[in-house]
Amino acid sequence: MKLIRLMGQIPHYRSFATAAFLAAQTLEEERRQLLSLIKSCTQKTHLLQVHAHLIRTSLLQDPTISLNFLSRLALSPARDMDYSRQFFTQISDPLSSHYNTMIRAYSTSNSPLEGLYMYREMKRQSVRVNPLSSSFAIKSCIKLSSLLGGVQVHARILTDGHQSDSLLLTTLMDLYSCCERCDEACKVFDDIRDRDTVAWNVLISCFMRNDRTRDALVLFDIMQSGSDGCEPDDVTCLLLLQACTHLNALEFGEKIHAYIGEHGYGTGSKLCNSLIAMYSRCGCLEKAYGVFNGMLNKNVVSWSAMISGLAMNGHGTEAIEAFWEMQKIGIPPDDQTFTGVLSACSHCGLVDEGMMFFDLMSKEFGIAHNTHHYGCVVDLLGRAGLLDQAYQLILSMSVKPDSTMWRTLLGACRIHAHVTLGERVVGHLIELKAQEAGDYALLLNIYSSAGKWDKVIEVRKFMQEKAIQTTPGCSTIVLKGVVHEFVVDDVSHPRKGEIYEMLNEINQQLKIAGYVAEVSAELHNLVAEEKGDALPYHSEKLAIAFGVLSTPPGTTIRVAKNLRTCVDCHNFAKVLSGVYNREVIVRDRTRFHHFKEGRCSCNDYWRLPSLV
Repeated sequence: MKLIRLMGQIPHYRSFATAAFLAAQTLEEERRQLLSLIKSCTQKTHLLQVHAHLIRTSLLQDPTISLNFLSRLALSPARDMDYSRQFFTQISDPLSSHYNTMIRAYSTSNSPLEGLYMYREMKRQSVRVNPLSSSFAIKSCIKLSSLLGGVQVHARILTDGHQSDSLLLTTLMDLYSCCERCDEACKVFDDIRDRDTVAWNVLISCFMRNDRTRDALVLFDIMQSGSDGCEPDDVTCLLLLQACTHLNALEFGEKIHAYIGEHGYGTGSKLCNSLIAMYSRCGCLEKAYGVFNGMLNKNVVSWSAMISGLAMNGHGTEAIEAFWEMQKIGIPPDDQTFTGVLSACSHCGLVDEGMMFFDLMSKEFGIAHNTHHYGCVVDLLGRAGLLDQAYQLILSMSVKPDSTMWRTLLGACRIHAHVTLGERVVGHLIELKAQEAGDYALLLNIYSSAGKWDKVIEVRKFMQEKAIQTTPGCSTIVLKGVVHEFVVDDVSHPRKGEIYEMLNEINQQLKIAGYVAEVSAELHNLVAEEKGDALPYHSEKLAIAFGVLSTPPGTTIRVAKNLRTCVDCHNFAKVLSGVYNREVIVRDRTRFHHFKEGRCSCNDYWRLPSLV
């Protein structure tokens, strides 16, 4: 009778209250109706009424009913963990399933440590720990980035004899991956008897997260060999496209693209968007356009990816045209879209257009400016020589400027040899306790450009005393599926003799064509003849020389670098493209440089320094 009255108070059940009363002849039927009632509750007041009914009728101790009610409290979108814990304590003899529900809920909440406490409590209360219990406990450790907690759970898994559970071990792999213990993740992977595609995907993700991107690509071929009967799925392809983007591995990306088409994954928007990003980041806009134009349902992510691709490859006008085309067909932009458009304006020196879009995004589209948007505008103004305006913009930001913002302005100070502002910017970085070796390298360049050699000596001395070292430049080139990596003055490559011989030959040919080495700040004490010879063999020069050495005449050379390309290497690649009739595509930290017939797609607008 009480249940029927309760059901009558809930809108969904009012019309059925009388019928339910007539039908509720047995306790089993009442339980069944109560379970249905619990599932239908959407408001806390209704849950409180049901809770009161459970207490009055002692049904709170019914395992099935209490578990369903607890799940409704702890796992629903509007969960209440305090209320869930209170209800849990009212269950006289909670089962493994009750504990699992609580641990699972805590693992995705703001209190994952509470989940580990409950996992430990299971042992104290002699409640059986099953693989699900340990899996949710591991997820709590992942949320906490707790390697120690994960190792303890791992030990418990072995003690409980659950080391054959594939899903559990896959979750454990994810923990070791998050804690940067790639070798331990590999050991767990080797222990999985029946590996599925999810386990392979976690291993790929682990390699990528721990700077073993090349190893991640190798796994694609191993999976296709069929040794485990697990073929790559759409998630595998998404992960590996990110790896190709990172490594500038165009050939491998094309291979994955072909696999996607062969296995019917080509219609998925996520994969298409990733393909657009990969081709754009590898400097192959034609193929990015091909994927984009072939999409049946382009969303805001698709348009933003294409706009960003155009921007980073120096096609600012086309990026802006794409933005207006997007508006014409009724797709509203988001913050990522404006990041791409502002970046396009920055790379191409479109100051008026950039400021117009910066105002437009907030006034017309109601999109708040974030640090990326401010950074693009600071970069735009800085490149154009409007340093004071850029500085005032940073000071007026609605969000706190980060170190990247100040470094962008510092780079502009180097271009325009603005010593006073450069010193002020370094002061802001010191105030943020975010100064890095590269900041001092930029300051060195600012002082040297202004001829302040006493300041150069002072900064160098400070860097030596503090043992400050700049980030080494690193460039990669992919040939026949193999990634070749070079650092400054590299002698580790097996063909180093041939590479340096080729580089010397290239230098001789470029000198005849008028190439003159750009002297860095570090060489100001040398006479003119010594400066050219003293310039180090920067990583991109070695990679380009290896490309010339290893590919047929006329082949496009693609190089990726972790830092910005320096002025000297930019001039080197530009002249080489004309002398050797090669298209050279260099992706540095911020953009692409397409060198062809002695010209660069950036039109020499950038001119920012490398840090080695």
